[in-house]
Amino acid sequence: MATVQDYTNEIRPTWCPGCGDYGIWNALKRALVQAGLEPHQVMLITGIGCGSKIPDYMRINGMATLHGRTLAVATGFKLANHGLKVVCVHGDGDGYGMGGNHLLHAARRNIGLVDVVQNNHVYGLTKGQYSPTSRAGWVTPTSPEGAIDRPMNPLALVLSQGATFVARSFSLDIPHLTNLIVQALGHRGYALIDVLQPCVSFNKPMSYEWYRERVYKLEDAGHDPTDRLTALERALEYPGSERIPIGLFYRSEEVPSYEEQVSTLRAGPLVAQPLRPRPSADYTQLWQELF
Repeated sequence: MATVQDYTNEIRPTWCPGCGDYGIWNALKRALVQAGLEPHQVMLITGIGCGSKIPDYMRINGMATLHGRTLAVATGFKLANHGLKVVCVHGDGDGYGMGGNHLLHAARRNIGLVDVVQNNHVYGLTKGQYSPTSRAGWVTPTSPEGAIDRPMNPLALVLSQGATFVARSFSLDIPHLTNLIVQALGHRGYALIDVLQPCVSFNKPMSYEWYRERVYKLEDAGHDPTDRLTALERALEYPGSERIPIGLFYRSEEVPSYEEQVSTLRAGPLVAQPLRPRPSADYTQLWQELF
Protein backbone atom coordinates (compact mmCIF):
# COMPACT_ATOMS: atom_id res chain seq x y z
CA MET A 1 0.00 0.00 0.00
CA ALA A 2 1.28 3.46 -0.90
CA THR A 3 2.50 5.90 1.71
CA VAL A 4 2.80 9.68 1.68
CA GLN A 5 6.50 9.19 1.00
CA ASP A 6 5.63 7.37 -2.23
CA TYR A 7 3.99 10.58 -3.47
CA THR A 8 6.94 12.72 -2.41
CA ASN A 9 9.87 13.77 -4.58
CA GLU A 10 13.01 15.80 -3.91
CA ILE A 11 11.72 19.07 -5.42
CA ARG A 12 10.70 21.68 -2.85
CA PRO A 13 7.83 24.09 -3.54
CA THR A 14 8.60 27.69 -4.42
CA TRP A 15 5.36 29.03 -2.94
CA CYS A 16 5.48 31.97 -0.57
CA PRO A 17 5.95 30.97 3.09
CA GLY A 18 2.49 30.59 4.58
CA CYS A 19 0.70 30.06 1.26
CA GLY A 20 -2.47 28.00 1.44
CA ASP A 21 -1.13 25.79 -1.35
CA TYR A 22 0.97 23.93 1.22
CA GLY A 23 -2.14 22.72 3.03
CA ILE A 24 -3.76 21.52 -0.19
CA TRP A 25 -0.54 19.78 -1.26
CA ASN A 26 -0.32 17.88 2.02
CA ALA A 27 -4.02 17.04 2.15
CA LEU A 28 -3.99 15.70 -1.41
CA LYS A 29 -1.10 13.33 -0.71
CA ARG A 30 -2.76 12.07 2.45
CA ALA A 31 -6.09 11.59 0.69
CA LEU A 32 -4.59 9.57 -2.15
CA VAL A 33 -2.95 7.29 0.40
CA GLN A 34 -6.15 6.92 2.46
CA ALA A 35 -8.07 6.10 -0.73
CA GLY A 36 -5.66 3.22 -1.36
CA LEU A 37 -4.32 4.63 -4.62
CA GLU A 38 -0.80 4.12 -5.97
CA PRO A 39 0.93 7.00 -7.82
CA HIS A 40 0.62 5.21 -11.18
CA GLN A 41 -3.15 4.98 -10.75
CA VAL A 42 -3.66 8.76 -10.64
CA MET A 43 -3.48 11.47 -13.30
CA LEU A 44 -3.10 15.00 -11.90
CA ILE A 45 -4.12 17.77 -14.31
CA THR A 46 -3.43 21.42 -13.50
CA GLY A 47 -3.79 24.79 -15.16
CA ILE A 48 -1.70 27.95 -14.93
CA GLY A 49 -1.13 29.57 -11.55
CA CYS A 50 0.89 29.28 -8.36
CA GLY A 51 -0.86 26.16 -7.12
CA SER A 52 -0.94 24.58 -10.56
CA LYS A 53 2.74 23.72 -10.12
CA ILE A 54 1.71 21.02 -7.67
CA PRO A 55 2.57 18.04 -9.98
CA ASP A 56 6.20 19.27 -9.98
CA TYR A 57 6.30 18.68 -6.23
CA MET A 58 4.85 15.16 -6.27
CA ARG A 59 5.79 11.76 -7.59
CA ILE A 60 2.74 11.30 -9.78
CA ASN A 61 1.51 11.40 -13.37
CA GLY A 62 0.95 15.08 -14.05
CA MET A 63 0.31 17.62 -16.75
CA ALA A 64 0.01 21.41 -16.75
CA THR A 65 -2.38 22.70 -19.40
CA LEU A 66 -3.32 26.04 -20.91
CA HIS A 67 -4.90 28.67 -18.66
CA GLY A 68 -8.54 27.77 -18.08
CA ARG A 69 -8.42 24.46 -19.97
CA THR A 70 -7.79 22.16 -17.03
CA LEU A 71 -11.20 20.48 -17.08
CA ALA A 72 -11.26 20.17 -20.86
CA VAL A 73 -7.93 18.32 -20.93
CA ALA A 74 -8.89 16.25 -17.89
CA THR A 75 -12.09 15.17 -19.65
CA GLY A 76 -10.00 13.91 -22.57
CA PHE A 77 -7.75 11.95 -20.23
CA LYS A 78 -10.73 10.42 -18.44
CA LEU A 79 -12.30 9.25 -21.69
CA ALA A 80 -8.99 7.88 -23.00
CA ASN A 81 -8.31 5.96 -19.79
CA HIS A 82 -11.20 5.89 -17.37
CA GLY A 83 -9.28 3.32 -15.34
CA LEU A 84 -7.25 6.20 -13.90
CA LYS A 85 -8.37 8.48 -11.10
CA VAL A 86 -8.21 11.92 -12.71
CA VAL A 87 -7.73 14.82 -10.31
CA CYS A 88 -7.68 18.51 -11.23
CA VAL A 89 -5.99 21.13 -9.08
CA HIS A 90 -6.16 24.77 -10.20
CA GLY A 91 -6.94 28.26 -8.95
CA ASP A 92 -10.13 30.30 -8.89
CA GLY A 93 -8.97 32.40 -11.83
CA ASP A 94 -8.19 29.30 -13.87
CA GLY A 95 -11.23 27.28 -12.80
CA TYR A 96 -13.93 29.91 -12.39
CA GLY A 97 -12.71 32.68 -14.70
CA MET A 98 -10.82 31.44 -17.74
CA GLY A 99 -12.37 28.00 -17.41
CA GLY A 100 -15.85 28.90 -16.27
CA ASN A 101 -17.50 27.40 -19.35
CA HIS A 102 -15.77 24.06 -18.80
CA LEU A 103 -16.90 24.10 -15.16
CA LEU A 104 -20.55 24.21 -16.23
CA HIS A 105 -20.23 21.37 -18.71
CA ALA A 106 -18.17 19.13 -16.41
CA ALA A 107 -20.90 19.51 -13.79
CA ARG A 108 -23.84 18.83 -16.08
CA ARG A 109 -22.11 15.90 -17.82
CA ASN A 110 -21.11 14.37 -14.48
CA ILE A 111 -17.71 13.38 -15.84
CA GLY A 112 -15.77 11.33 -13.29
CA LEU A 113 -13.26 13.95 -12.13
CA VAL A 114 -12.17 15.30 -8.76
CA ASP A 115 -11.90 19.07 -9.18
CA VAL A 116 -9.96 20.82 -6.39
CA VAL A 117 -10.10 24.60 -6.84
CA GLN A 118 -7.60 26.69 -4.86
CA ASN A 119 -9.79 29.69 -4.10
CA ASN A 120 -7.68 32.57 -2.76
CA HIS A 121 -9.93 35.26 -4.28
CA VAL A 122 -7.08 36.75 -6.33
CA TYR A 123 -4.84 36.20 -9.34
CA GLY A 124 -1.71 35.58 -7.28
CA LEU A 125 0.76 34.50 -9.97
CA THR A 126 0.19 37.68 -11.98
CA LYS A 127 0.61 39.92 -8.93
CA GLY A 128 -2.76 40.67 -7.50
CA GLN A 129 -5.54 41.33 -10.01
CA TYR A 130 -8.99 40.63 -8.63
CA SER A 131 -10.51 37.30 -9.63
CA PRO A 132 -14.08 36.03 -10.18
CA THR A 133 -14.47 35.35 -6.45
CA SER A 134 -12.95 38.62 -5.18
CA ARG A 135 -15.11 40.85 -3.01
CA ALA A 136 -16.78 43.84 -4.65
CA GLY A 137 -14.99 47.08 -3.86
CA TRP A 138 -11.64 45.43 -3.23
CA VAL A 139 -8.78 47.78 -4.15
CA THR A 140 -5.92 46.14 -6.05
CA PRO A 141 -3.08 47.44 -8.25
CA THR A 142 -5.33 46.98 -11.29
CA SER A 143 -8.54 48.20 -9.62
CA PRO A 144 -7.51 51.37 -7.74
CA GLU A 145 -11.15 52.46 -7.46
CA GLY A 146 -12.23 49.04 -6.18
CA ALA A 147 -13.50 45.97 -8.02
CA ILE A 148 -16.87 46.68 -9.61
CA ASP A 149 -17.70 43.05 -10.39
CA ARG A 150 -19.86 41.10 -7.98
CA PRO A 151 -18.24 37.84 -6.80
CA MET A 152 -19.50 34.64 -8.36
CA ASN A 153 -20.84 31.75 -6.32
CA PRO A 154 -19.26 28.59 -7.75
CA LEU A 155 -21.05 26.17 -5.44
CA ALA A 156 -24.51 27.53 -6.22
CA LEU A 157 -23.60 27.62 -9.90
CA VAL A 158 -22.66 23.94 -10.18
CA LEU A 159 -25.61 22.88 -8.03
CA SER A 160 -27.89 24.64 -10.49
CA GLN A 161 -26.32 22.58 -13.28
CA GLY A 162 -26.91 19.24 -11.57
CA ALA A 163 -23.53 18.65 -9.92
CA THR A 164 -23.58 15.45 -7.86
CA PHE A 165 -20.78 16.22 -5.37
CA VAL A 166 -20.28 19.74 -4.05
CA ALA A 167 -18.02 20.60 -1.13
CA ARG A 168 -15.92 23.36 0.40
CA SER A 169 -13.00 23.24 2.80
CA PHE A 170 -10.29 25.45 4.30
CA SER A 171 -6.62 24.88 3.56
CA LEU A 172 -5.58 25.28 7.22
CA ASP A 173 -7.82 22.37 8.28
CA ILE A 174 -5.86 19.56 6.62
CA PRO A 175 -7.80 16.66 8.23
CA HIS A 176 -11.11 18.19 7.08
CA LEU A 177 -9.84 18.75 3.54
CA THR A 178 -8.25 15.29 3.40
CA ASN A 179 -11.54 13.67 4.34
CA LEU A 180 -13.45 15.54 1.64
CA ILE A 181 -10.90 14.59 -1.04
CA VAL A 182 -11.15 10.93 0.02
CA GLN A 183 -14.93 11.10 -0.34
CA ALA A 184 -14.60 12.79 -3.73
CA LEU A 185 -12.19 10.08 -4.92
CA GLY A 186 -14.88 7.52 -4.12
CA HIS A 187 -17.59 9.41 -6.00
CA ARG A 188 -18.74 8.07 -9.36
CA GLY A 189 -19.15 11.44 -11.12
CA TYR A 190 -17.95 15.03 -11.06
CA ALA A 191 -16.82 16.26 -7.63
CA LEU A 192 -16.06 19.92 -6.90
CA ILE A 193 -14.13 20.89 -3.78
CA ASP A 194 -13.78 24.65 -3.40
CA VAL A 195 -10.83 25.23 -1.04
CA LEU A 196 -10.63 28.58 0.71
CA GLN A 197 -7.01 29.61 1.12
CA PRO A 198 -5.12 32.78 2.00
CA CYS A 199 -2.77 34.48 -0.43
CA VAL A 200 -0.24 35.89 2.00
CA SER A 201 1.33 38.18 -0.63
CA PHE A 202 -1.56 39.70 -2.58
CA ASN A 203 -4.71 39.21 -0.49
CA LYS A 204 -3.53 39.92 3.03
CA PRO A 205 -6.91 41.02 4.48
CA MET A 206 -8.32 37.49 4.01
CA SER A 207 -5.80 35.93 6.39
CA TYR A 208 -5.91 32.62 8.25
CA GLU A 209 -7.34 34.47 11.24
CA TRP A 210 -9.98 36.14 9.03
CA TYR A 211 -11.17 32.72 7.89
CA ARG A 212 -10.96 31.14 11.34
CA GLU A 213 -13.39 33.73 12.68
CA ARG A 214 -15.94 33.00 9.95
CA VAL A 215 -15.92 29.36 8.87
CA TYR A 216 -18.27 26.82 10.41
CA LYS A 217 -18.70 23.14 9.58
CA LEU A 218 -21.91 21.92 8.00
CA GLU A 219 -21.65 18.60 9.81
CA ASP A 220 -21.74 20.46 13.13
CA ALA A 221 -24.85 22.33 11.99
CA GLY A 222 -26.79 19.14 11.22
CA HIS A 223 -26.80 19.67 7.45
CA ASP A 224 -28.24 16.86 5.29
CA PRO A 225 -26.00 16.47 2.20
CA THR A 226 -28.66 14.47 0.37
CA ASP A 227 -31.02 17.49 0.25
CA ARG A 228 -30.18 19.48 -2.88
CA LEU A 229 -32.40 22.48 -2.13
CA THR A 230 -31.00 22.86 1.37
CA ALA A 231 -27.51 22.55 -0.10
CA LEU A 232 -28.30 25.42 -2.44
CA GLU A 233 -29.53 27.53 0.48
CA ARG A 234 -26.28 26.86 2.34
CA ALA A 235 -24.24 27.67 -0.75
CA LEU A 236 -25.98 31.04 -1.06
CA GLU A 237 -24.81 32.06 2.43
CA TYR A 238 -21.38 32.98 1.11
CA PRO A 239 -20.48 35.35 -0.45
CA GLY A 240 -22.86 37.80 1.16
CA SER A 241 -22.61 36.71 4.78
CA GLU A 242 -19.91 36.89 7.40
CA ARG A 243 -20.46 33.19 8.10
CA ILE A 244 -18.82 30.74 5.69
CA PRO A 245 -20.06 27.13 5.64
CA ILE A 246 -17.51 24.41 4.86
CA GLY A 247 -18.04 20.69 4.42
CA LEU A 248 -20.07 18.45 2.13
CA PHE A 249 -22.98 20.43 0.72
CA TYR A 250 -24.44 17.78 -1.56
CA ARG A 251 -23.77 14.26 -2.78
CA SER A 252 -25.81 11.91 -4.93
CA GLU A 253 -24.73 8.58 -6.38
CA GLU A 254 -27.96 8.14 -8.34
CA VAL A 255 -26.75 9.81 -11.53
CA PRO A 256 -24.37 7.71 -13.68
CA SER A 257 -21.11 9.28 -14.67
CA TYR A 258 -20.58 10.39 -18.25
CA GLU A 259 -18.07 7.65 -19.01
CA GLU A 260 -20.42 4.97 -17.65
CA GLN A 261 -22.86 5.88 -20.41
CA VAL A 262 -20.39 5.70 -23.32
CA SER A 263 -20.94 2.28 -24.93
CA THR A 264 -17.41 2.10 -26.38
CA LEU A 265 -15.92 2.30 -22.89
CA ARG A 266 -17.81 -0.75 -21.60
CA ALA A 267 -15.10 -2.95 -23.11
CA GLY A 268 -12.56 -1.22 -20.88
CA PRO A 269 -10.29 1.83 -21.12
CA LEU A 270 -9.55 2.87 -24.68
CA VAL A 271 -5.81 2.63 -24.09
CA ALA A 272 -6.22 -1.07 -23.25
CA GLN A 273 -8.51 -1.94 -26.16
CA PRO A 274 -6.97 -3.50 -29.30
CA LEU A 275 -6.80 -1.46 -32.46
CA ARG A 276 -9.49 -2.47 -34.90
CA PRO A 277 -8.52 -1.14 -38.35
CA ARG A 278 -11.22 -0.94 -40.94
CA PRO A 279 -10.99 -3.05 -44.14
CA SER A 280 -9.21 -1.27 -46.97
CA ALA A 281 -12.39 -1.47 -49.07
CA ASP A 282 -14.09 0.91 -46.64
CA TYR A 283 -11.41 3.53 -47.19
CA THR A 284 -11.63 3.11 -50.96
CA GLN A 285 -15.38 3.67 -50.90
CA LEU A 286 -14.99 6.71 -48.64
CA TRP A 287 -12.35 8.15 -50.97
CA GLN A 288 -14.64 7.70 -53.98
CA GLU A 289 -17.55 9.38 -52.19
CA LEU A 290 -15.50 12.41 -51.22
CA PHE A 291 -13.37 12.87 -54.32
